[in-house]
Amino acid sequence: MNTRTRVLTGTALAVALGAGAFGAVSASATPAADAAPAAAAVAGKKDGPSDKNFTTTTHLTVDAATRAAQAALQAAQAENQKVTVAVVDRNGNTIVTLRGDGAGPQSYESAQRKAFTAVSWNAPTSVLVGRLAQTPNLKDIPGTLFLGGGTPVQANGAPVAGIGVAGAPSGDLDEKFAKAGVDALGK
Repeated sequence: MNTRTRVLTGTALAVALGAGAFGAVSASATPAADAAPAAAAVAGKKDGPSDKNFTTTTHLTVDAATRAAQAALQAAQAENQKVTVAVVDRNGNTIVTLRGDGAGPQSYESAQRKAFTAVSWNAPTSVLVGRLAQTPNLKDIPGTLFLGGGTPVQANGAPVAGIGVAGAPSGDLDEKFAKAGVDALGK
């Protein structure tokens, strides 16, 4: 190791140790008896952020997402269809994906993209396909797939998740199975 590397490594180590020691002293600087009144004073403080600066959102739980995905997969299996089901949250992050036995390799990504598209526009992807005629560049948005098979999950009219199904011979069937997943959440 050359001199410059040793000096930089030593400096970084000294800074890290110093920060840790300072943090330990700062954390214990206030006696426990004073901590509760200080916390109460901050909580009741009037010049802090107001509630109008925050929103409350609804999220689909992992259990609910799994229940919806299983219902969609079972609806497809009842019609001898080999599909993949994906459930994404409001931000398009995958909560759960179930790949049915025999589902094609393309179905995994397609199901996720359909779910993302449905939740992004708060509409079934079959409806969104019609919008491509007026705005064909919508299909260029990364992560989207404008084929039937995706449907949003709503709470109070707002999208909170999306369910995408891919692998059946038509988008209509995929969407039928996705809706079975949404319906399972109402039970």
